[in-house]
Amino acid sequence: MADDDAEITAWALAAGQGDRDAAARFIRATQQQVRRFLAALTSPYEAEDLTQETFLRAARSLPSFAGRSSARTWLLTIARRVAVDHIRAAAARPRTVPMADGYDAPDAHRGDFDRQVVLERLVAALPAERREAFVATQVLGMSYAEAAEVCGCPVGTIRSRVARAREDLVAALGSRPGAGTRRGGDAAG
Repeated sequence: MADDDAEITAWALAAGQGDRDAAARFIRATQQQVRRFLAALTSPYEAEDLTQETFLRAARSLPSFAGRSSARTWLLTIARRVAVDHIRAAAARPRTVPMADGYDAPDAHRGDFDRQVVLERLVAALPAERREAFVATQVLGMSYAEAAEVCGCPVGTIRSRVARAREDLVAALGSRPGAGTRRGGDAAG
């Protein structure tokens, strides 16, 4: 991971000096993580647009990127700010009533897809600060120090938020109807 970060940071620094090839490599190397991070912070439906906004902001700031942190950490900090700005703007707009989409109570016997839907919904239901810390460390694989930098808080706070997010997820999984009827692919008897 450190080698990847060094290479990505080198591309960002070169892109900041006008190297278009390095800019393209930087975007290709980071785009998927940025999209996943934003999908977890907002919604999968908004992630593409917010990813584009993140890279637009990053492109404007690349000339001033000095490499004091890894480019990935710097970029995810921008993505977090984009998400916060989006959430603030959405809160100021009139609300609409969401319609059920048929996955309110997925059947655990339908396979991996339904489990993935359930997991994404449980993660999305976490409080925002816990969700940020959990996704950054457990989904994107960032170190606690990198996540602390992205989220703008101490490492101990990230550790606490991740631990609480895990507790919340375990509790939510335990409270689902049918929880405990399947473990590790075997039917409980």
